[in-house]
Amino acid sequence: MACGISPYSRFVRWHFGCGQKWKLLFFFLYLFQVVSGQIRYSIPEEMKKGSLIGNVAQDLGLDLKRLRSGRARIVTGENIQYTELKADKGILVVKEKIDREQLCGDETPCSFSFEVILENPMELHQITVEITDINDHSPAFKKDNIRFEISEIASAGARFPLTSAEDPDVGVNGLKEYVLTENDNFVVKQTSNADGKKYAEMVLQKPLDRETNPNLSLKLIAVDGGSPQRSGTVNIDITVLDANDNAPVFNQSVYKASVMENAPIDTYVTTVNASDADFGSNSIVTYYFSDISSGLSNLFTVNEQSGVVLITGLIDYEKEKKYELRIEAKDTGGLTDSSKVIIEVSDVNDNSPTISVMSFTSPVSEDSPPGTTIGIINVKDLDSGENGKVTCKIEQNAPFKIKSNLRNYYTLVTDTVLDRESVSEYNITVVVTDAGMPPLSTRKNFNLKISDVNDNAPAFSQSVYSAFIAENNSPGISVLTVRAKDPDENQNSRISYILEDTKIGGSLVFEYVSINAESGVIHAVRSFDYEQIKDFHFRVKAQDGGSPPLSSNVTVKILIQDQNDNPPQVLYPVQTGGSLVAEMVPRSADVGYLVTKVVAVDVDSGQNAWLSYKLQKATDRALFEVGLQNGEIRTIRQVTDKDAVKQRLSVIVEDNGQPSRSATVIVNVVVADSFPEVLSEFTDFTQDKEYNDNLTFYLVLALAVVSFLFITCLVVIISVKIYRWRQSRIMCHSNLPVIPYYPPRYSDTLGTGTLQHVYNYEVCRTTDSRKSDCKSGGAGSQNVLIMDPSSTGTMQRIQSEKSILDEPDSPLEVS
Repeated sequence: MACGISPYSRFVRWHFGCGQKWKLLFFFLYLFQVVSGQIRYSIPEEMKKGSLIGNVAQDLGLDLKRLRSGRARIVTGENIQYTELKADKGILVVKEKIDREQLCGDETPCSFSFEVILENPMELHQITVEITDINDHSPAFKKDNIRFEISEIASAGARFPLTSAEDPDVGVNGLKEYVLTENDNFVVKQTSNADGKKYAEMVLQKPLDRETNPNLSLKLIAVDGGSPQRSGTVNIDITVLDANDNAPVFNQSVYKASVMENAPIDTYVTTVNASDADFGSNSIVTYYFSDISSGLSNLFTVNEQSGVVLITGLIDYEKEKKYELRIEAKDTGGLTDSSKVIIEVSDVNDNSPTISVMSFTSPVSEDSPPGTTIGIINVKDLDSGENGKVTCKIEQNAPFKIKSNLRNYYTLVTDTVLDRESVSEYNITVVVTDAGMPPLSTRKNFNLKISDVNDNAPAFSQSVYSAFIAENNSPGISVLTVRAKDPDENQNSRISYILEDTKIGGSLVFEYVSINAESGVIHAVRSFDYEQIKDFHFRVKAQDGGSPPLSSNVTVKILIQDQNDNPPQVLYPVQTGGSLVAEMVPRSADVGYLVTKVVAVDVDSGQNAWLSYKLQKATDRALFEVGLQNGEIRTIRQVTDKDAVKQRLSVIVEDNGQPSRSATVIVNVVVADSFPEVLSEFTDFTQDKEYNDNLTFYLVLALAVVSFLFITCLVVIISVKIYRWRQSRIMCHSNLPVIPYYPPRYSDTLGTGTLQHVYNYEVCRTTDSRKSDCKSGGAGSQNVLIMDPSSTGTMQRIQSEKSILDEPDSPLEVS
């Protein structure tokens, strides 16, 4: 491969050396793992947006996939981004319209540079775009008119400086020449400074004659070299004066001076001096800048009488390193001479280094290996020499370091392994210091967040969780909450709680409890019965949301607490609905005779199962007693002939729970010495029982019927009242004659209405109603009692119907 540059209109120049330079380049590429290249394009100014500049992918030797995978992008720092990289096509196009004059001014060649950065691996390519000039500006004078006062004795060859025209274009498109309109006395002569700037002077060829022509009007035309040519014009008005025949003369053709940048206003620069051989007023010389269009009048001033040059503005070495002033000396007769003042500017360390972030990656994964690139910065110092040399370092003690890859480019990389759980973010301060005196520095803060990886499993606060729950709980009640913590963050710390598949008494754990996957709250799925299960245990797994997920387990023990939810159950005597069981006590029984024993159990445990027996009701409470603890029924006195044969005892069995629960048992005792006596009384026992049951049922039924009839009558009465009130209101507000209206079966008797005359009643009564407190009237009623001796306790239905007939003349008054 040959080393060199092939010239063409759009050229690409790769900055690679030959021979030993190749080896050095590969060494740096291997050391820093950054590829660097440089290409250069040349385009004309004022191109439209979207215009093609060049094929970056082809010129850099990259394919389009590499541009997309490397997230290729343009970094311009603080400059305006005039170009745009189309990564999908690999081309560089114009993003903003480029004005060469605005971008560079008079500077040639005009170009701007930027970097193209690719990642994974990191590549940095510098692209320079040169902007060529087009002829889009005409030469222009700052003034419309130039006035001269010239003595008629001015000799041939006298020179008169003219105001220069300004053309922002450069090269062939810049100012080419000056042309003076035809006249007999003057010609234009063009001169150039060392920087190539053209100036025009008007040279007197033929002496003036004020008496013949006291005033002259000429035109100076400035023409550029573009195609097509552009021009600018200024009028020159000349007034011819009389008698002054000597022009001022400077003692030096060039004055040189040196100033420090940022020198204060009114700082002395130099003194110019011109002398005039004339006498009197014609020898008085005034000084002034001949070319005020250059803008230097804002930076310097010259005293008209003394010729002292002073600073009036801010002198900046970074903007201009040398100034060239043209000073004219003019006497009162209008004769002039010119001289140059060249001012050199000395640099001082007045610019702090600037830091531009080319690339910065945040967050960074905590499992990133040491040496991972976090960011790339570009450091610049506008000062020159030692003032422009910089050093870059990290201010605080942090697990990062700075590496220098290319000139003015630094890479921020990790120095050790990161741990987000220890430090979740870093504030990195990069300090750049120049070598000036005194040194200036700039700080740039980077906030780097560390992203989490799932490297921590959830951890429970307890190794075993225990909880008590009372039996007969409501399904869905909260039992306890298990908690696990994961020091990771976001999805990696999102914990889900899961019941492990275990069996409890042959059933799956899911039939007993459930767990809220997010909160860890364990709920009872069903109501527990202490008598069936007293405790059980299972395992809960806490699993995070990482990939892959991490988990840990914990054992949960549930202890069921007994409640007094079971009443005592009477085992003896057996209570049946269809037969009667009675205990027989002989009349000769002594005190303490054991009649029977009430046997009961309570399936609860503890004090809830402690039973006590009490005699609630008895036919003769003075004859029997019940053992408080054992339930034995014994006689407490001698049985006599006066004691009733039928004895009915109601024994209540209570447990010791809070609140206590109880059961009642009826014990029928027959005081007799023989079995036939027992049979004669057996039927009465059964009838008594059925009598009590039937009486309760019919009392409730009668109460419901009476309540219904009362409410019905009340509604009817209120309805009639409202109706009659509305009728009276209509009659009162009407002018028509009142015609009374009577509904069917309605008769008006003394202003009140009568109800219907026939009502039917049905009354149901039970057997043995003679024992009831209810009394029925004798008139108009019949009672029939049917008794089937063969049936025991069968309810008989007695119907009584009563018809009441009211006479028409017996009204029922309703109030």
